[in-house]
Amino acid sequence: MRILLTGGTGFIGKRLARRIVERGDGLTVLVRASSRRDSLEALGARFAPGDLTTGEGLTEAVRDVDCVIHLAGVTKAREPSGYFEGNANGTRRLVEAMAALPHPPRLVHCSSLAAAGPSTPERPRREEDPPAPVSTYGRSKLGGEEAVREFAGKVPSVIVRPPIVYGPGDTEFLPSILPMARLGLALKSGFGPKRYSLIHVDDLNTALLAAADQGVTLDASDPARGVYTVSDGQEYAWEDVCAALAEAMGRRRPAVLPVPDSVSYVVGLGSEAVARLRGTIPILNRDKVREMSCASWTCTTERAARELGFVPAIALPQGLAGTLASYDARGN
Repeated sequence: MRILLTGGTGFIGKRLARRIVERGDGLTVLVRASSRRDSLEALGARFAPGDLTTGEGLTEAVRDVDCVIHLAGVTKAREPSGYFEGNANGTRRLVEAMAALPHPPRLVHCSSLAAAGPSTPERPRREEDPPAPVSTYGRSKLGGEEAVREFAGKVPSVIVRPPIVYGPGDTEFLPSILPMARLGLALKSGFGPKRYSLIHVDDLNTALLAAADQGVTLDASDPARGVYTVSDGQEYAWEDVCAALAEAMGRRRPAVLPVPDSVSYVVGLGSEAVARLRGTIPILNRDKVREMSCASWTCTTERAARELGFVPAIALPQGLAGTLASYDARGN
């Protein structure tokens, strides 16, 4: 199979690029002039110059491939417009270019559980549940899904919605809680139980490749058709995630300190202010706090198991240990 990968220089994309090459598929990576290509060049990847912001080069990039796996997106931005430009408008430009071809390739769009919205403590989110995103990020990812749906009559498309993704190369989730594990004190937004689904990056890539190979494609008559939520198949209390990380580090289970949501909001606001002064973009912001205030972010894998044959292979303790080892190898 000839695959075009967007977001190939990112956390998930670097791991997926290696898997694609190991499978024996042809790999082309959409890149901008500023993209770092060293690790991808070492794999023997081809490169297609293109820009999801302007649309430049996309028509040529999507030509003569069998499948496009779309990972590129924005996970943090200073303004709401940044999320929508990267996640909704960029996706629209990509599928427009694909739809313009006489015989468009298949599209696998990596969205997010944030596009669907939180679940309830009593029941994990399912693909047939109406989307109800609570954050700007989630709404922008849903905007990307809507763009894919708009052209699904011409571009055969599959949507995959992962929850929290971690693993080697993760620069956001685990690095944000490592200091708490080292300190032995983990903060939790809110006083009630908080439950989460997680997935290791390699398991997510297994699901993405299965979607490329055999995923049922979107159909306007059934909003849930062609959409797959994936996870490692478990649900975790926040306390258990922190404890598993501490155990992987060889430390005692940390104490968990609940913080009122109102305080978390103020901290997010302060983090944004400091980042503006430094010219950076914070991981913790008010948008992220809106997600953190929800009681449950869990999802089912039943449809992915049934239609994709997806079986997660990496349990949380194993995945955390491997990720920490990769950080140590890089000197982090």
